[in-house]
Amino acid sequence: MKNHDVQVFVNDQFLNWDPQNRVKVRIVSARAYHSLFMHNMCIRPTPEELENFGTPDFTIYNAGQFPCNRYTHYMTSSTSIDLNLARREMVILGTQYAGEMKKGLFSVMHYLMPKRQILSLHSGCNMGKDGDVALFFGLSGTGKTTLSTDHNRYLIGDDEHCWGDNGVSNIEGGCYAKCIDLSREKEPDIWNAIKFGAVLENVVFDEHTREVDYSDKSVTENTRAAYPIEYIPNAKIPCVGPHPKNVILLACDAFGVLPPVSKLNLAQTMYHFISGYTALVAGTEDGIKEPTATFSACFGAAFIMLHPTKYAAMLAEKMQKHGATGWLVNTGWSGGSYGCGSRIKLPYTRKIIDAIHSGSLLNANYKKTDVFGVEIPTEVEGVPSEILDPENTWADKQAYKETLLKLAGLFKRNFEIFTNYKIGKDNKLTEEILAAGPNF
Repeated sequence: MKNHDVQVFVNDQFLNWDPQNRVKVRIVSARAYHSLFMHNMCIRPTPEELENFGTPDFTIYNAGQFPCNRYTHYMTSSTSIDLNLARREMVILGTQYAGEMKKGLFSVMHYLMPKRQILSLHSGCNMGKDGDVALFFGLSGTGKTTLSTDHNRYLIGDDEHCWGDNGVSNIEGGCYAKCIDLSREKEPDIWNAIKFGAVLENVVFDEHTREVDYSDKSVTENTRAAYPIEYIPNAKIPCVGPHPKNVILLACDAFGVLPPVSKLNLAQTMYHFISGYTALVAGTEDGIKEPTATFSACFGAAFIMLHPTKYAAMLAEKMQKHGATGWLVNTGWSGGSYGCGSRIKLPYTRKIIDAIHSGSLLNANYKKTDVFGVEIPTEVEGVPSEILDPENTWADKQAYKETLLKLAGLFKRNFEIFTNYKIGKDNKLTEEILAAGPNF
């Protein structure tokens, strides 16, 4: 091969396992790494489907090694990711981060699918042996991957889904798992999925033995593995399922005031879905103790293409039609904020999730909380009853009340940006969602 010859890789693949609504994508890349990454992450066609692939619906041109011209009008750096919906093309310059392709296509699906009355969702999804499907929403660090990976249930997908007339379908053909501190004991399925064909990103390994040190975060904490979904033993292939029974919104509340589990009505589900809340602890050298609240609309603000209330209204409509229940599950702190209380034990959260799946939590006795006005169960099998109401776990009741009001204020302030948008007849829906927020 002469030096000036350029090798180009072309992948023809699909998005969305629902055969009636799948999207054909072509990925043209200059690096084998990008080609293999997308081979793992999109749906792989059979040789016959490849033969009859035809014209793609969307094309990515990834020349990430090549910087864009900074002197171009409006250009502020040597990196640009350009998406043209009219031309159905995406061009990547000046960044070799493979996730740009995955998330770029996810944004495209957030635009194309709602046009077909199909809801695109940034969520995990699994299914029980009886066909009961659960959706898991949650920002980074809330336990979305951990809780949707369940040995007693089939994995439909870990990150991107569609909810249409036929039920749910995974958009992707692979998983993109965090692997910081990965161990065979803690997450055997992910550990075993990292084999020939999987792509590891940002990990540190021994040059002689090629052994990976998953605890090494010297490059970044965001170490990742991309592998085909069939590398997970209990993956449901094809990755489709019936209409969801449960919609689980996960929050890691480092303020320690949200209950471990609350049952939401439809308007509350929309409110918390639009809010997309979590609160983590910003790690700094001087040991900061104050949690930072993060709000990401629809649990995926970076990817949504329409106004958040559009997706929320579609979600509520589908939940109502198919009889799904909304839940808010706090995987964060109890008995005080970060530095004072402690993180809710994972086995307790798993018991709560089990009770949601089995339907037993629907039959529990409930009481309504102050401020957020959500319903909390008085008992859950295998979980100490006193932790179900966060107020019980705080020694300083005054501090609890102040922290609760502080969080409610953060919710209110964040929600102000959505109130100028009117949906529903006579703006009724906007008012309904607003009324479902905290009252104080």
